[in-house]
Amino acid sequence: MKRPASQNFSGNIIIRLLVGLVFISEGIQKFLFPGTDGVGRFAKLGIAHPQFFSPFTGVTEIICGSLLIAGLFTRFAAVLLLVVILTAIYTTKIPILVDKGFWTAAHEGRADFCMLMGLIFLLIYGAGKYSADSILFHTKH
Repeated sequence: MKRPASQNFSGNIIIRLLVGLVFISEGIQKFLFPGTDGVGRFAKLGIAHPQFFSPFTGVTEIICGSLLIAGLFTRFAAVLLLVVILTAIYTTKIPILVDKGFWTAAHEGRADFCMLMGLIFLLIYGAGKYSADSILFHTKH
């Protein structure tokens, strides 16, 4: 039985764009504003070897964000970005939760939470119909 046209659309592309563009933006900012968003921030958070991990994280965000947008190796990119976002939550949002309570942490962590949920969605459901993965691996949707 043929599905209605409304069910043939793959909304995964919207999630890929949302998550991918945010990570690309954050990765670029690590290089544009190293004092506040890059090495300086990593050092302030107490992350070991910030001169290495800040650019490494920025490059990871840019490359994997781009892969998400293209829908290429989507699940692999989502796993790498899950490491990034879980580290960000652990180093920045958990201390807020401990120091200032749930509602402040919920407010400060809303974007991280959305990125986390988007990545989990992409890990589970993949890139969807309109993606390089679909073309390369001939997946049916």
